[in-house]
Amino acid sequence: MQRELGVNTWVWVSPLDDARLARIAATAAGIGYRVLELPVETPGGWDPVRARDVLSQHHLSARIVGAMGAGRDLLLAEPRAGTQDYLRHCVDVAVSLDSPTVAGPFTARTGRVWRMDPDERTDAIAELRSALEPVAHYAAERGVTLAIEPLNRYETSLLNTVEQTLDALEPLLGRGVGLALDTYHLNIEERDPPGAIRAAAEHCHVVQVCGNDLCPLGPYHTDWPAILDALD
Repeated sequence: MQRELGVNTWVWVSPLDDARLARIAATAAGIGYRVLELPVETPGGWDPVRARDVLSQHHLSARIVGAMGAGRDLLLAEPRAGTQDYLRHCVDVAVSLDSPTVAGPFTARTGRVWRMDPDERTDAIAELRSALEPVAHYAAERGVTLAIEPLNRYETSLLNTVEQTLDALEPLLGRGVGLALDTYHLNIEERDPPGAIRAAAEHCHVVQVCGNDLCPLGPYHTDWPAILDALD
């Protein structure tokens, strides 16, 4: 099966800027990648118009990812509107670069963990759905999918597994919302990573891969043939 293989510029640098993007694009294309995953850490940190020209020179396509750093959170009232505006900006960048997706852990600030009882969790899921809905509508109108990534329990308390993510996003799935999966997080949280990929099924829009210890792919304990079979 033909797969689009790409690499994230975070492998080399953070934050990204125009000069570094040009160098990384040449390096990635030379290695043989055909997709470059571009993080929008700070709006304006790099120029999407210039990036489009650079990628075209190297016959690369783009995929956009977002970052839920300090000041970004859909579950807290104060930063919610600003976070929604940030996600809309990421969608606009995706449109300018013909990226079909904007991927990331678009729930709470990455690294914010807290305890919840069942009622509090129900309320948090309702808040997430409400906060995502207008952004999802904005994305869908522009042909972009927000691919939301479950993270391990040390980075978030809300969506750790594919099952939790499918349940939380169910009313929005297919309407500007899907899933992004990362083999590092699957390795920590899923008892059966290939089964989790199969459960995500058509809602899986992006898959990020790395060694089980966040290093490059290698002969570690991840069952890569089973992962690829599940994706197929």
